[in-house]
Amino acid sequence: MKEIMNSEQLSRTLKRMTHEIIERNHDLNDIVLVGIMKKGFPIAQILKENLKRFADVEIKTYPIDIQAYRDDIKSSAKPEDQQIVVQDKNVILVDDVLFTGRSVRAAMDAINDHGRPKQIQLAIVIDRGHRELPIRADYIGKNIPTSKNERVIIDMQSQTVYIDEVK
Repeated sequence: MKEIMNSEQLSRTLKRMTHEIIERNHDLNDIVLVGIMKKGFPIAQILKENLKRFADVEIKTYPIDIQAYRDDIKSSAKPEDQQIVVQDKNVILVDDVLFTGRSVRAAMDAINDHGRPKQIQLAIVIDRGHRELPIRADYIGKNIPTSKNERVIIDMQSQTVYIDEVK
């Protein structure tokens, strides 16, 4: 595995992304952060803490389970216990890595089942390309072109980002 971002670089990246969110959104009280489980939600929580520190605003943050909405996994059971309030809110969807765009599409379907947001913005730590759907992030930590036989891993324990060969 090759390290491409250490904890200091990742922290700086998330702080920069927070400042971009503050600059782009006029009413921060209208924002809701929705983190895709498992990796997107911890990142959303960091962005929430940064928003509190930099703009003194308390933002609601929710995890969202997209398994039932994926088009590559057959599942008919939709999670019922998710209490996500998005109606008339500016939703910032958060995930770790943007690759094909299919997880983001599934997350947007899941969000729409909870109400109609004013807007959905996308915050991604790593954009690695290879899109299969016309999806573009609004906030990008870093663009890292990869081959399809590589994997980008964000380790939230050590706060580092790696590239690994898929075997």
